[in-house]
Amino acid sequence: MPETDPRVAELHARKITPEEYHEIRRLWQVHSIAEDRRDIPGLISTLTEDCVYELVQTGHRWPGHDGARRFYTEMLEAFPDIHFVLRNIVIGPQGVFEEARVTATHIGRWLHFPPPSNRPIEFDVLILFPWNPHRKKFTGERVWFNLPPARSF
Repeated sequence: MPETDPRVAELHARKITPEEYHEIRRLWQVHSIAEDRRDIPGLISTLTEDCVYELVQTGHRWPGHDGARRFYTEMLEAFPDIHFVLRNIVIGPQGVFEEARVTATHIGRWLHFPPPSNRPIEFDVLILFPWNPHRKKFTGERVWFNLPPARSF
């Protein structure tokens, strides 16, 4: 058996009740609906105060509620029509893991990505929403994505 980080072993051992499952699912739905409506205060209400948004491949991190607001504000300025089509979802005591197809028009600068092309783009994204069972909120998002080559933006 492969070596396991003690934190992972603790997460793996975490039990879930039907009530907690429904609570996690309901809060993820609140989060997703708020995101679709561009309701940043509603979205922030689903997160712990010490949440962290992280783009795993690039190492970019946005800590706390202020960081989450910056993440969404900057992303929505660059991709105002961003749309997520859910392809898969896993809900458990550790949180929510989703797979989605993203479509958007790239109209503004964002991080180190190429200059805006004003063209539509599509890519896949995997997002982990870690769950804090004591605070009953998500501790942020860990995001993995496969953007198209820069020349196709």
